[in-house]
Amino acid sequence: MARRTRDEEFSEYVVQRRTQLRRIAYLLCGDVHKAEDLVQTALMKLYVAWPRVQRTANVDAYARRILMNSGIDESRRPWRREESGLDGLDPTVVEGTPLEDRSVVMDALASLPLGQRRVVVLRYFLGMSVEETAGDLHCSTGTVKSQSARALARLNDLLTAQFGH
Repeated sequence: MARRTRDEEFSEYVVQRRTQLRRIAYLLCGDVHKAEDLVQTALMKLYVAWPRVQRTANVDAYARRILMNSGIDESRRPWRREESGLDGLDPTVVEGTPLEDRSVVMDALASLPLGQRRVVVLRYFLGMSVEETAGDLHCSTGTVKSQSARALARLNDLLTAQFGH
């Protein structure tokens, strides 16, 4: 059997993980278009590092880390602070939670400091353990726990005020 090429292996990985990376990016930034840009940037960086990364035990963790760091880098660029001129063009999701409720949750998530938002996305949207989250974010498990507690308390306050429950 012939050895697969770098491009074939990378393409297969992208096909399998692109949707998940888009979801993570969207949860981090709250904008479909910015999320797609983040994924593209992260995949370019991953491709460059692919020969080294694919030998590691956890390519997914490396890809998530690149995505998160790319999000931080993009948020620091002055032109990224401007509002997009594409209001109303984001695709809507029809199933599940009503759009109004989803919008409130995304606004609440977006109001969290970046560190807390990253922990919430990894722990509660992706279902990662405290240890896995700490590994991805290169911090201690204590930091993950404290960031989680603060984030959940803040989200609880925001959502309770919004929904009145």
